Amino acid sequence: MFHKEGYTIILTSLGLSAVAIVLVDKYVDYPWVSKLIMIVILLILAIILQFFRNPKRHTILKDNQIIAPVDGKVVVIEEVVENEYFKDKRRQISIFMSPLNVHVTRYPISGKVNFSKYHPGKYLVAWHPKSSTENERTTIVVENKYVGEILYRQVAGALARRIVNYAKKEEEIVQGTDAGFIKFGSRVDIFVPLDMKITVKLDQVSRGGETIIAEIA
Repeated sequence: MFHKEGYTIILTSLGLSAVAIVLVDKYVDYPWVSKLIMIVILLILAIILQFFRNPKRHTILKDNQIIAPVDGKVVVIEEVVENEYFKDKRRQISIFMSPLNVHVTRYPISGKVNFSKYHPGKYLVAWHPKSSTENERTTIVVENKYVGEILYRQVAGALARRIVNYAKKEEEIVQGTDAGFIKFGSRVDIFVPLDMKITVKLDQVSRGGETIIAEIA
């Protein structure tokens, strides 16, 4: 199953790959060269297909728990001052996605969208400390009566050139459902209240829509 954001690229890649293979078969006289080129074409196609995959996830809805919005590695767990929306201290959890990870973004909690904003910016590598505030990004705040407001931020990386965000202000959303997509390597930052219990550790691998990253203590 593939994400809808990849349909155009996948269809274009399939068409170009088919044409390239036909041309190679017709015009390349050396069989070993022909086979090598075809293998490279198929490998590139396979990479594109795996990048836009959208596996089903089994989200167990819990209003008092925050789930990972994306697949990846937990690279930051720290207390910070969130200056864009809360303007106070929060606990930040950051998940880094490599180009090999699933890049679907899922809503970390159910509730109402209170804030959704796009910011143009740079394309620093996603693990750079300033990427959260200087790179192209979107900021989304969701609220429910159990955990209050939490903020998550989609951050573009050095390879990412498009962030897709489906969250609209005042919209009611459901935990674990499709919230957007980030094309190529990137990260997501989640800001939660200080009194919440963090349930992941640094370098832990998360599964979007399933891994619990924080809960009411």
